[in-house]
Amino acid sequence: MDWSQSLRLIAPEETLSIAGLVLLLVAAWGGDKASRLISILAVAALVAASALVAPALCGGAMGPDTSAFFGQFYADAFASYAKILIYISAAATLVIAPAFFERYNAMRAEFPVLVIFAALGMGIMVSAGDLITLYIGLEMNSLAAYVLAAFLRNDGRSDEAGLKYFVLGALASGILLFGMSLTYGFTGTTSFSGINAALAGGLSNGALFGIVFMLAGLAFKISAVPFHMWTPDVYEGAPTPVTTFFATAPKVAALGLTMRVMLDAFGEQAAAWQQIVLFVSLASIVVGALGAIGQSNIKRLMAYSSINNVGFILVGLAVATPEGASAMLFYLAIYVAMSLGGFVAILMLKDENGNYVEEIAKLAGLSRTRPALALGIAMVMFSLAGIPPLFGFWGKFLVFKAAVDGGMIALAALGFAASVIGAFYYLKVVKIIYFDEPADVVKGESDIWHKLILLVSCVVISPLGFLLTKWLGSLTDAAALALFHAL
Repeated sequence: MDWSQSLRLIAPEETLSIAGLVLLLVAAWGGDKASRLISILAVAALVAASALVAPALCGGAMGPDTSAFFGQFYADAFASYAKILIYISAAATLVIAPAFFERYNAMRAEFPVLVIFAALGMGIMVSAGDLITLYIGLEMNSLAAYVLAAFLRNDGRSDEAGLKYFVLGALASGILLFGMSLTYGFTGTTSFSGINAALAGGLSNGALFGIVFMLAGLAFKISAVPFHMWTPDVYEGAPTPVTTFFATAPKVAALGLTMRVMLDAFGEQAAAWQQIVLFVSLASIVVGALGAIGQSNIKRLMAYSSINNVGFILVGLAVATPEGASAMLFYLAIYVAMSLGGFVAILMLKDENGNYVEEIAKLAGLSRTRPALALGIAMVMFSLAGIPPLFGFWGKFLVFKAAVDGGMIALAALGFAASVIGAFYYLKVVKIIYFDEPADVVKGESDIWHKLILLVSCVVISPLGFLLTKWLGSLTDAAALALFHAL
């Protein structure tokens, strides 16, 4: 093994590691008054890491040249694509967080450091080529996430969110670790390439149980049914910038990891896990849609929306083809834009005293008092519902097209039918905003950064977003191809 080559391939992780440790020292010496400076430096570190991974994505890097440390780490185009989405989401979180936490006098210097280490863990997750690397990245991300969920220490809801996330996250990690142990026991290796080769000759019952347990642990991380129970409570209770982070970066990392494990390590036995993914996909679509209908809190509604969208994304995985993987990655990019726009809009919902408004009923008639904000929320809702000509439609179209091309016409038909159910609760929010009598509750001023991020998100998900289809499609195709040539 060429150590210099391996160290070069992990340059983004080295950058974030050094930045995190240095910023931790700055936080220790400077205290909370240095939180703004630390946030700015953390964003700079994320931008630098993005610049380091971009060449691999643009060049379509794949194969043995992207392998580091005896195949334990892959710095290919697939990992680079996922990392850029993760770093963008983390940077956006750091930009929107100060205005929220300063309202509660709770901005701490540790917040950007935790986000940096969480992003580092997520980068390792999507680059994992070995079960041990997978678990290291997963736990590095999870340990930071547990603290972030309970970051508002004087808020009971935040404490509850952190506790629930920790307990259920530990359970899921245990299930995943048990599945990894079974897989190692029945294949004799922890490397994805070795597992793939060992399963090429056939699948034993023990290895099958390993796949099932690993899928169960990963389903928790992506908040897919039936392991979704933590999502509404954590989304509602966690501070809104943290919820924004949870809805974007960890979602990309967990789905990227799931793709890497299923298509790399277990790619030779796709028939063994496709039926499970089919069930999880359809169940997430239906439960996410039905669960959102009765919600009165907009953050809980967005939680069920995330479950619903994960179901649609998993349609691409069920196909188990490069086209399906490319469709998943394309959908993920659009989903990140929609989620950032949605949660930033929620951060802009404040009453005259600066208190955050989360009850959907209090948004009545918002179009007549805050027309620009109402338009932004409406665009996000229509895009999440997949209504053309907004860009969210294209994500759903691609995964359904991949399913049809892969011979899974019934799956595509059921998914399309279920998406009609999901449109109901999105349209309900728009109806309340545009057609109900004004509640005249949302009167507070918004931070300039919130307005800017919402504007950028709305431009991306607007019909102008279709101008990105050729460019983004070429990137997702290269990333998907790298995933199928990683071994």
